[in-house]
Amino acid sequence: MIEFTLNGQTVRTEDDPDTPLLWVVRDTFKLKGTKFGCGAALCGACTVHVDGAAARSCTLPVGAAAGKRVTTIEGLGTPDDPHPLQEKWVTLSVPQCGYCQPGQIMSAAALLSANPRPTEAEVESAMAGNICRCGCYPRIKNAILSVAEDAGKEVQA
Repeated sequence: MIEFTLNGQTVRTEDDPDTPLLWVVRDTFKLKGTKFGCGAALCGACTVHVDGAAARSCTLPVGAAAGKRVTTIEGLGTPDDPHPLQEKWVTLSVPQCGYCQPGQIMSAAALLSANPRPTEAEVESAMAGNICRCGCYPRIKNAILSVAEDAGKEVQA
């Protein structure tokens, strides 16, 4: 039995400890926001947070999540209380197809948690592991920088 916290709730699974966390999240716990992209931790579509750090769930065995906090896109914000990145994604019309966007937002949230005021270069570096086939990179970067700027204004106020 593997026990961990998923989006704030303690969960248990009898899945094989070597099963990728992605499939446990999607199939066992029916949270479909985290996407399968490449299966090799190269594209970022499957990004979740494990104890607050961005992690590729397609190659991370669920056994490695035992006793840890896992947050998926569903746990980052809700329709009634969205995360500032989710709000900015909508306001700035960031996605085209939207498939990679949960992973993009999760990587961006981990970046802003670790570095609330990143430079453009730091955003580009942190997001380099997330692939967007639609080429929304300029809008993604602008949304991240806009959230950081808004947070800076709140601190100064």
